[in-house]
Amino acid sequence: MSYQQLTEGKRYQLSVLLAQGSPATAIAQAVKVHRSTVYRELKRNSSREAYDPGEAHQQAMRRRTGAAKYRLPERGVRYVELTLSWRWSPEQISGVGKLIGLPVSHEWIYRHVAANRACGGKLYKALRQGHKRYRRGANSKRSVIPDPRSIDERPSIVDTRERFGDWEVDTVLGKHGSGALVTLAERKSRLYLVRKVAAKRASDVRDAIIDMLKPYAAHVHTITGNRR
Repeated sequence: MSYQQLTEGKRYQLSVLLAQGSPATAIAQAVKVHRSTVYRELKRNSSREAYDPGEAHQQAMRRRTGAAKYRLPERGVRYVELTLSWRWSPEQISGVGKLIGLPVSHEWIYRHVAANRACGGKLYKALRQGHKRYRRGANSKRSVIPDPRSIDERPSIVDTRERFGDWEVDTVLGKHGSGALVTLAERKSRLYLVRKVAAKRASDVRDAIIDMLKPYAAHVHTITGNRR
């Protein structure tokens, strides 16, 4: 499984699974990241008391802000964007870059692609695994939401976190035969809701989402699903 940064929602899922006593390898499979990502997350963001997903996310954002001060020379940026157009993975680009005197981390490449997409760029389409997940996410047969729309059509105000009512939904499979967790995270307040369902069926997930959002029915503007 390729490198993937933890979102705030996945950090809350990780916290729930930790509380259930799940090992790191099982957590990694459940939240769809590499096990090294889970180990790194716990090493970086756990305190002696416990793992606090809200504080862990804030720490990660502070580190990312600090990392943003790192700037790649223009020729390095051109190298990254050229090799992305050749469908090289960020890991391949990083490895070859070190050999030719253009060192760049694969984490920087993923951040660069994300920033480019936020500005309307199309570099993300060159990410082989990421683009595959994007295309799969458009499959209406597997969607819980009728007539879903691409995240590219989501109002820009959602990214500012200025209003209450923009939700992110995700699901986490439990151990074999033990059902699944449906999670909802409100972007502004970081309110986090969790509901266990018998299976990851579209109808079960839909009903859980509706039930959890009933108290907030007047404050639901958007619901964004995790694209896999």
